[in-house]
Amino acid sequence: MALTSPASPVLQQQAARAHARLASGGPALSGWDDPGFPKLRPVVHDSWVRSLGFHRDPARARALSGLSDPQLDEFRRTHPLASVMPVFDRLLVQPARDTGILVAVGDDAGRLLWVEGDPTARRAAELMSFVPGADWSERAVGTSAPGTALATGSGVQVSGAEHFSPEAHRWSCSAVPIHCPLTGRLLGVVDLTGNDDAVAGHSLALLQAAVAAAESQLRLDALDLAARGASSGTPGRATSVMPAAPVAGPARLRVLGYDDPVLERGPARRVLGGRHIEILTLLAWHHGGLDAAELAGLLFGDTNQQVSARAEMVRLRKALGQEASAIGLDSRPYRVAPTVGTDARDVLRHLAAGRHRQALDTYGGPVLPRSDAPGIADIRVEVSGALREAMLNDADPGMLLEYLDLPEAADDVDGLRTALQILPPRSPGRSVVVSRLQRLEAELA
Repeated sequence: MALTSPASPVLQQQAARAHARLASGGPALSGWDDPGFPKLRPVVHDSWVRSLGFHRDPARARALSGLSDPQLDEFRRTHPLASVMPVFDRLLVQPARDTGILVAVGDDAGRLLWVEGDPTARRAAELMSFVPGADWSERAVGTSAPGTALATGSGVQVSGAEHFSPEAHRWSCSAVPIHCPLTGRLLGVVDLTGNDDAVAGHSLALLQAAVAAAESQLRLDALDLAARGASSGTPGRATSVMPAAPVAGPARLRVLGYDDPVLERGPARRVLGGRHIEILTLLAWHHGGLDAAELAGLLFGDTNQQVSARAEMVRLRKALGQEASAIGLDSRPYRVAPTVGTDARDVLRHLAAGRHRQALDTYGGPVLPRSDAPGIADIRVEVSGALREAMLNDADPGMLLEYLDLPEAADDVDGLRTALQILPPRSPGRSVVVSRLQRLEAELA
């Protein structure tokens, strides 16, 4: 196999040696001038550097999915690339049958939405969670063609031991990002994964041709939409590739921290407050739905205030207008669509997957800190408590110090004592921790 192929024996040996050096506590990827570290291809080296910022141990970099089947179906239905899946099926999926190759299409965050192709390869790929709904961004799994293509904005090939996660070492992959042809907005990524044929010389060119065909179809769809709008007397704008509602996609609630809470749908952002954001947060947290008594208990601490709860729901629906139907706001029981997510739930999902860095980065502060609703207080305690437990028990010293800088951890004596136990003796952070601990212990004396 030619040296230029990522699957060449020479490059694979170098990548395997690099993994061995990391596993043995060797130097970080500080640069090409480090004579002790095996040389990787530049695109792989740079990706490993980014990946080490997310995971100290490559063995803990894994793709996990927090999506239910209804959520995945909604993501697929509302994603702009749904309209061009027939293009990918014709140019990539059908030719991949019985070849050991999979075709995956993901969104701009690295979440796989479709995985098609060779049935045997699909079953084998399930063992490393290469499945619809799984997060294959660099933040989740480190270096891989889908995640690295999104991170770099260009086509990428990754083979075998070049993958950051050992779980992916038996696979090779090529990936190309896809953009809206009118606005340039990144829409997602298209990937070939399988045996060494997935990184053959023609594989990247095949992907680039398929992406070009899909982008051409997206352009035609947008122009056709604009023309139909003009003929109906409602001028359309050829600035998107899909109607407004599908482009907006699933809704998300930003409820962590002291900034104004926000309801997001795609690029649209809506600031909400008071009872409105409390109700939406409770319904997004309890996806099974709440009856009037349950909602009253979580809002007011009194299940007998059902009339007040119903009145608040009427006000919320009126305030949201058309957005109410877009997020699936419904009654009997009160609920929202299962695709309505929260950044608070993201923190718990990251912690459950061992992604402590992502959890800390996502956590902007307590859940709706100005709310005194009992149900919100319960969520607040659950999220902040889970984060604290993970930081004190599993975080590295640097991450623990970052956590202790949070306002809510200002008086955490146990956290400061834990930091002193795990900080290296010559760490510059020790003096700060000692000073804070002495002040707190003096106040408690």
